[in-house]
Amino acid sequence: MIDPPNYAHLAAMTDNNGLFEHALHDLPRPEHGYCVDDVARALVVVVREPNQSPLLEHLTETYLRFLESALDADGRSHNRMARDGSWEDAASLGDWWGRSVWALGVASVSAAETFTRHRAARSFHRAAAIRSPHLHSMVFAGLGATEVLLANPGDDAARSLLTAAIEPILRPQSRSWPWPESRLRYANGAIAEAVIGAGQALEDAAILDRGLRLLEFLLEVETADGHLSVTGSAGRDRGQTGPLFDQQPIEVASLVDACVRAFAATSDARWLAAAQLGFDWFLGNNDGNVVMLDELTGAGYDGLHRSGRNDNRGAESTLAALSTWQHARRISLLVGAGA
Repeated sequence: MIDPPNYAHLAAMTDNNGLFEHALHDLPRPEHGYCVDDVARALVVVVREPNQSPLLEHLTETYLRFLESALDADGRSHNRMARDGSWEDAASLGDWWGRSVWALGVASVSAAETFTRHRAARSFHRAAAIRSPHLHSMVFAGLGATEVLLANPGDDAARSLLTAAIEPILRPQSRSWPWPESRLRYANGAIAEAVIGAGQALEDAAILDRGLRLLEFLLEVETADGHLSVTGSAGRDRGQTGPLFDQQPIEVASLVDACVRAFAATSDARWLAAAQLGFDWFLGNNDGNVVMLDELTGAGYDGLHRSGRNDNRGAESTLAALSTWQHARRISLLVGAGA
């Protein structure tokens, strides 16, 4: 049985404003400020934890308040906040907007407190009324719309957003390269998960099948010798083989999210086995045979290089580790119950 995740490092990286983006080893670097990208990921993680505590309730409030303040009246989102609490950029529709919509959608159905769910839903619907021109932004937003639609099938705003998010992914692709982009870039698992979730929420078997085939393709490309060998930070071209570096923990986490979504949609236990490879990656079953998780604090290490790991433990990597740890514990409970 896997122990519950440890949120000590996440708490140490958080102050009254939000979640610091960077760390020097295990020490937060306040001078680099905060970003919506990380705070949105953090809100998903803390509200998804089934064992709520006063600490997680406090973190939920901190992260939700941050995302609320980032949205402008039209639903666009700022991304970067300075240490003094001032926004450093104009509100727009980049990846951070999509991740914010994702987090707000998750919180609107999963937060422990009714008032928190209502606040998240209000902000979700404000942001869900607009569209980003960027594929990944829409993919992230579609993940939030999926959560809302699964909980409330009559939510027309969520349905419209989700339909728009997956439309470019569903366009015909070549048999030799079924991926919707010309090369694997980043957050690849989120693309497959968005289509699987859409098939589930829209009750469309053809869309679900397309998403599962995308995930199968991604796992085939990113598995080597029985372990995950995810695309590096520079991306992966068609036909490119062998381990690629710098591998980012967030790539592993997004792939695990997709596998867990596939299991939820199909009840096929092979997806649980694939998801378990993600936790194994953090425990050292990876291309470098290097542990990427500090289980004593819940910190994730910032990247896997050919020469070893990056010992800094920033927000993104820590959240990727915690997210994967959450899924691994749930899988262990399901397997123990005979799933």
